Amino acid sequence: MRKTKSRKLEHLEICAKKDVETGDTWLSDVSLVHNSLPEISLHGVSTEVRFLGKRLKAPIIITAMTGGVKKAEKINKALASVAEELGIGFGVGSQRAMLEDDSVAGTYMVRDVAPSALVLGNIGAAQLESYNALEIKKAMKAIGADAMCVHLNPAQEAAQAGGDVDFRGVIKNIAALARAVPVVAKEVGGGISREAAAELRNAGVKAVDVGGLGGTSWVRVDSIRARHASPFEEWGIPTAASIMECSPLLPTIATGGIRGGISVAKALALGADTAGMALPVLRWYSRGGAKAVRERLNQLIDELKVAMFLTGSATVAELQGTSVVITGKLREWADARGISTSHYGVRGIRW
Repeated sequence: MRKTKSRKLEHLEICAKKDVETGDTWLSDVSLVHNSLPEISLHGVSTEVRFLGKRLKAPIIITAMTGGVKKAEKINKALASVAEELGIGFGVGSQRAMLEDDSVAGTYMVRDVAPSALVLGNIGAAQLESYNALEIKKAMKAIGADAMCVHLNPAQEAAQAGGDVDFRGVIKNIAALARAVPVVAKEVGGGISREAAAELRNAGVKAVDVGGLGGTSWVRVDSIRARHASPFEEWGIPTAASIMECSPLLPTIATGGIRGGISVAKALALGADTAGMALPVLRWYSRGGAKAVRERLNQLIDELKVAMFLTGSATVAELQGTSVVITGKLREWADARGISTSHYGVRGIRW
C-alpha cells in the first residue's frame, strides 16, 4: 500500500511539472468545413448530450486523475465541484489503493460536492485478476459512481519496474465485471483499435475512452520516475485515428491531447460522443485552483459553441454529421486500415 501511495504522489508531481506529452493526435489532419450561411443563432447552440444515462450540459469529462492519498482528496473534491457546476462529467483515479486499504476511500468521495454529475470510478485491467466483480462493484457503489472505468495500460505496466504485465484473461475478467456494473474501457495513451473495440463490445462494455497517442504518455511519466527514457514513449494509435477506429462500434470518449474547444469539435465530428482531459485540468488547478479550472473550462465550452456555430451545427448530433475533410497521415491510416471516410460528407446542402 505504501508503494502505491508513493507512486501516486510521484505521478501527480511529475504531471504537474514535467514534460509528459508525446506524439501527435493527428487532429491537425481534420478540418471542419466553414459554413458562411449557418442559418442558426450562436445563442441557440446547445452543447447538451446524454451519456451513460446522464445529461451533460456539455460533452466534456474531467477524466481520471488521482485518489488514494490525502492530497488527492482536496483535488478530487475541487474538480468534482466544478464538474457539478458546469454540468460535465468527472472521473476519479485508480481505486486500487482503496481496494488495498479502505481507510483511503474518502479520497475518492465526491458525491457531497457533485450530487448529480456523471462520476466514473476506475480500476486497472491487471487488477481484475486480484479482485472479483463483487469487490469492484462495492468500491464503485461506495463512491456513488455511475460506471467503472477499466484502464488498459499494457505499455505503462511494461515501463514500470515490477509492473503488472500478465494480461492473460483480461477480456474474460472485463466481461465478468460488465455483467455486474456498467464498464467503460479506458486506454491511457496507447489508443484503442477497432479489433479491441469489437472484443470489448462483445464483452458487454458500455463505452470506450480511447486515450490516444498525442497527450500524456504514461510510459514517459514512469520513465521519468525511473530516470531513463523508453523507446515506447511514442508508441500507440493517435487519438484521431482511434476515434475513427472505435466510434462506429461503441459510444466513445475522445481523450489524448484534447486541449481546446476546436479539438473537442473535431473529435465529435469524427464520431466521438464526448471528449475528456486530465493533464490540462491538473495544471490549471495547480496554478489557480478551482477558479482557474472553472474559467478555462468555460472558455473551452465557449470555443466549442463557436465552432458549432461556424459549421451550422445547432446541436452536438448535428456536429457529429457535419462536413469534415481528412488529410495527411490520418487519411493514410484510414485508407490502410480500410476505414471508410465516405460518411464524413456534406450535410444539408442541395446542389
